[in-house]
Amino acid sequence: PDLIYDATIHHGIDLSPFTFQDRPGEYLLFLGRIHPDKGTHLAVEVARRAGLPLVIAGIVQDRDYFRELVEPHLTTAGVTYVGPVGPAERDALLGGALALLHLIGFAEPFGLSVVESLATGTPVIAYPLGSMPEIIRPGRTGFLVDDVDGAIEAVGRVGSLSRRHCRDDVEERFTAARMV
Repeated sequence: PDLIYDATIHHGIDLSPFTFQDRPGEYLLFLGRIHPDKGTHLAVEVARRAGLPLVIAGIVQDRDYFRELVEPHLTTAGVTYVGPVGPAERDALLGGALALLHLIGFAEPFGLSVVESLATGTPVIAYPLGSMPEIIRPGRTGFLVDDVDGAIEAVGRVGSLSRRHCRDDVEERFTAARMV
């Protein structure tokens, strides 16, 4: 109780494993644990309704959720599950994506995959929960949306964002040196 709050120190990353990509591919990406809290099924819906392919990468943490709400869509053209990925594949997937979909359902303390995405130049579309309003600069490094319809609308606007601004923001605020 006697401690005085001074500042928030955000998690910092080593930028060397993340390659800046000025030109995006034509797919959306979900990267993270396959769990209801992470909103994988919402990413599937956004991609389907936006008419874009979706790549899903990550460990299946909730098998029932995966089996019921994600796996049935893998037979749909354009929805691909690649499983857990190592550093090189993560870098390629993040850098090649049009946007990272981070439609979480809880107040996540920090979104490491969000900062990693921005480090490659890929903007993020997220719900404004937890640390997302601190990490994402709306209209500059991504969009904060309230629902699936808002996410679909944001997908249509993501091309107006500068991927260079995404990388620059990470270099300014989220490096390991900055954290120290």
